[in-house]
Amino acid sequence: MSSPHYLCPICRLALSSRDAGFRCNNNHHFDRAKEGYVNLLPVQHKHSKDPGDNKAMVLARRAFLEQGYYQPLIDKLTSLYQAHGDTHLPVLDAGCGEGYYTHQHKTDNNSVYGVDIAKNAVKIAAKRHKNCHFSVGTLSHLPFEDVFFGWIFSIYAPILEPEFTRVLKSGAYLLTVTPAEDHLFELKSLIYRQPQQHDTGKTPIKALTLIHEEKLNYQMDFTGPEDVINLLAMTPFAFKTSEELLEKIKAMTSFSCQADFHIRLYQKTG
Repeated sequence: MSSPHYLCPICRLALSSRDAGFRCNNNHHFDRAKEGYVNLLPVQHKHSKDPGDNKAMVLARRAFLEQGYYQPLIDKLTSLYQAHGDTHLPVLDAGCGEGYYTHQHKTDNNSVYGVDIAKNAVKIAAKRHKNCHFSVGTLSHLPFEDVFFGWIFSIYAPILEPEFTRVLKSGAYLLTVTPAEDHLFELKSLIYRQPQQHDTGKTPIKALTLIHEEKLNYQMDFTGPEDVINLLAMTPFAFKTSEELLEKIKAMTSFSCQADFHIRLYQKTG
């Protein structure tokens, strides 16, 4: 695998791979963890001691995704990448979590990067997917040089337009996945007396050209409580869950819930 291309998050100079880690010409040094990732999140970019998803959320998401419930989304993402992307250029999963989507974009020709603010998630990603480059970092200060990536994808992560457009090559693409109106509506109906549809009115990308937009909607059928509990635990709904509701879910023998995704593909045409 090729040597990764990173910028120093402190002084923005290029980092060179050396001494079992990375170092810039100003002598800022970042160790490579035993799992293979590098932590490029300096203290001044943290807003808490352990930012991002906590360990319980990360483990629940991994357990849920590995059951294949979001496979139709994976199929759609990779087909769009194959149809539009240059598979020789670097790819970035912005907000990669535990790397479930990241590694599925790896080809024989490209370099694939995943960055996330949650060290718990990146540690799992790097340990499991050795053919990708993973780093702990913030999307608001991406540790990559200008016009580096040919494809960026963002799944349920904050969309930081200035940074995403900065690191995209001219003619390259940004793909975003956000909740559509009815995503997990049945799950919300267990929690809220009057559940609301997702607000999909926001269109945050202005500097890029929208070239493709679609919705992906399908039903997920659960035959027991474990996967429902993991789905609940990996979402913000977990903080609204009472013990009474958990007991109700544990007693379920079946449950059906919509997956409803809004997919947009943008191109940097300038």
